[in-house]
Amino acid sequence: MRTAAEIFAERLATQTDVADVRNAEPGSFVLVDSRSKQAWDQGHLPGAVHMPTTEIAGRAHEIEGAVVTYCWGPGCNGATRAALEFAKLGYAVREMLGGVEYWIREGFPLRTPTGDVTRIPDPLTAPATDACGC
Repeated sequence: MRTAAEIFAERLATQTDVADVRNAEPGSFVLVDSRSKQAWDQGHLPGAVHMPTTEIAGRAHEIEGAVVTYCWGPGCNGATRAALEFAKLGYAVREMLGGVEYWIREGFPLRTPTGDVTRIPDPLTAPATDACGC
């Protein structure tokens, strides 16, 4: 039987969250959006590469280094499926928990065809500030 420490260490080795992705050292991984082209065109994380899960086997060679996958949010397992495909190909890969939904809820920018947009952070998922941003 595995210990709690082993289980949690495994989760941390295969998952990350939006704040950790946002604060990561530039170039430490390639961020992969596994959603459809329509979803990508609607808005995606800055710096991400669009690679739907069905294209990973044929296009993974385009990526060097570690990978972080994401999709819509907690109700979507697209990032899990994409991470599995990269793992089967031998990549170091993590799934970003929360997906686009929590990225937006944290107040981080979303890249759209008309430019980057942000929302006020959701106080249920990010620290709240007063009107002055203090």
